[in-house]
Amino acid sequence: MQDQGDRRAGTRAGVESAFETSLGAWENDFGHESGGARELGVATRVRSGVGSYIGAGVHVAIGRKVPLLSSVERLYLDHAAITPVVAEALEAIAQALETIGNPSSPHADGRAARAALEDARRTIAEVLEWRHDVILTSGATEAIQIVASRAKPERRIVGPTEHEAVVAAMGPDAQALDVDTNGLIDLSALEGALGGAPALVAIQLVNNETGVIQPIERIQDLVRSAGSLLLCDCAQAAGKIALPEADFIVITSQKFGGAPGSGALLVRDLSTLEPSGGQERGYRRGTENLPGIVGMAAALESHAFLEAMPRLNLLREQLERDIVAAGGLVIGEGAPRIATIGAYAMPGVASASQLVQFDLAGISVSAGSACSSSSMKPSRVLAAMGVPAEIAGSTVRVSFGPDTSEDNINCFLGERRRIASRAKAQAA
Repeated sequence: MQDQGDRRAGTRAGVESAFETSLGAWENDFGHESGGARELGVATRVRSGVGSYIGAGVHVAIGRKVPLLSSVERLYLDHAAITPVVAEALEAIAQALETIGNPSSPHADGRAARAALEDARRTIAEVLEWRHDVILTSGATEAIQIVASRAKPERRIVGPTEHEAVVAAMGPDAQALDVDTNGLIDLSALEGALGGAPALVAIQLVNNETGVIQPIERIQDLVRSAGSLLLCDCAQAAGKIALPEADFIVITSQKFGGAPGSGALLVRDLSTLEPSGGQERGYRRGTENLPGIVGMAAALESHAFLEAMPRLNLLREQLERDIVAAGGLVIGEGAPRIATIGAYAMPGVASASQLVQFDLAGISVSAGSACSSSSMKPSRVLAAMGVPAEIAGSTVRVSFGPDTSEDNINCFLGERRRIASRAKAQAA
């Protein structure tokens, strides 16, 4: 799931994932045996309960002389999965944890909690320049499920590159659209699909694997002209770029510096959604996560990502110039893309092998959405874009945070060159 699944899922005890198999079979030039990661004073492969993951307890750098890396020395370039909580959000959460009352309770403590909740709701709306209703949720996945199950149109239409949470919520009977080779929605196909009865149309603003930005204003015009409703997943856009005037917008706190476990559904007109009873004016059941919601508002109000975007755009341009010059490929290069997410192929070097080598060098990247990359399945997003299987299978996602620096980019590029060099030497 989008907000709960962005953590690596463990495999069953005794069963290796494809990621681990790649590590075990990898012939390296560490000066160790070619059977994969060996003990270097501390095990590099750690089992916890029935889960198994790589790199816990020790971080090692690639090379014949293998220094240990502390966690503070690691380079984190997987912000599209989850980004660190900003200081403003940490402070707001700590203060909110001292609030005792349930926001639904009528007594003074409950009223104090309600006041804090409503203040956070107003802040979220103001920062996002949203003039309509805000339903507070546990994250984007819950918000998506509310809309997919209770929006009044009976038909469902979905983009082929949507997040897994959207695809699952819209159901197997949803009509799938097409995208071009850059991942942009085929507007003619959308127009044709809108020719029937009114529908709920789910198209994201920013793709979570490639960073591609959809022409959402044009899509919105087509959907509205047809009497249909637009659900826009803005999990990777909120707090970074302007949001559209869609019928439904979903956001999640963990993507812009808030804590996991809180999100929001922005609703243009509540009458288009069937109520469920319970909290949030009858549209969402369950006690609101006051500390998480207050932290989410503080993270948005900090403008941490928004203020960094011009600088991050320059860093991404630098990164991509070097990758292309070295023979790499930029996925979705011909489309508008957000500065914080990029997908890059290293032809001839499997994604799993790259992830292992980057991880051992102390660099965290991914092979796509964290909700599916733990299984190392082929990317549904890249397949929809018509990316050849051998290129898709050599692609990794790099995603920036507000503090990502030029030194970080140079570190990543240096390690990428070493990975390419080792692959070339092995192929010789």
